[in-house]
Amino acid sequence: MVTSTHEASHRIFQDRPELLTPVFDLLGVPMSAKASVLVLSADVTEIQPLERRVDTVLRVEPSDGDAFLLAIETQGRRDNRKATSWSYYVAYLHEKFRLPVLLLVTCTDRSTARWATGPFICEVRGWTTHSTHPLVLSPDNVPMITDRRTAARNLAMATFSAITHSRNPKATAILEALFGALQETDPQTAMYFSGLLEIGLGETPARQTWRKLMSFTNFFPGRGTLLEETYLEGQAEGEAKGEARGEARGEAKAILRFLEARGISVPKKARDRIADCTDLGLLNRWLDRTPHVDSVDDLFAEDPAATADQGEAWPTAPS
Repeated sequence: MVTSTHEASHRIFQDRPELLTPVFDLLGVPMSAKASVLVLSADVTEIQPLERRVDTVLRVEPSDGDAFLLAIETQGRRDNRKATSWSYYVAYLHEKFRLPVLLLVTCTDRSTARWATGPFICEVRGWTTHSTHPLVLSPDNVPMITDRRTAARNLAMATFSAITHSRNPKATAILEALFGALQETDPQTAMYFSGLLEIGLGETPARQTWRKLMSFTNFFPGRGTLLEETYLEGQAEGEAKGEARGEARGEAKAILRFLEARGISVPKKARDRIADCTDLGLLNRWLDRTPHVDSVDDLFAEDPAATADQGEAWPTAPS
């Protein structure tokens, strides 16, 4: 099942390609500091009813070498089917784009990471037809960034570190370092990383710790935590009126104020659609997307009423 942690763990590479250089350093793969990165379609389906999709596919063109593809998969648990599907992804992308392919797997669990290193071999009677050797990022090789200055120098890496170590009892030290670093950046960047991290932490105690830290911040213009403040306003309104409508109204207000703070235009039709929505599940999905969308249309991209060509649910973040 695709979770918010799953999505955030690979989406950050699309949104923040500067993360690739320190990650390749961790993996011992030489990579120039300057590289052109292009997000490619993750669809590796052929003309058949079975859908196959890589989490993220990037075309990387280093300044000091030839281009290659980077296929990124997030794995939350051991899944023996990946032994064949990962091999298929690599072979398909190699054939389609005629470029060498690296497969990178991100894990938050050490035992899953040990399994994911493979190799995954196709052999008959001792003869190997092909072998897949993923690169793996996990709590074993992703550093715990607990220094505020270090976090400030690379917010993307600090955020990825917090997600990777989200189940570590010492995760609070990472969150505090990142929290301090975000105080020193601009509001738009701070909103992006704080929102991505809250989503990426999933249902872990670290997420509650992060929400508590955010309740004391003041990097949002003129208020504490924009999302939390408006959400709590809605909760209070709902409790006072004794109805779910108040809670929905509070979430709708949070979405609209967050979009406004990010400078995203919200036409009257879209504003009314958000304000009049009473489906808390749908409002929660919209709220999770607000740090990442480029337009209000992206907010509704996966809703049943939306058209099929409105784009991805997690658009590229502001640079």
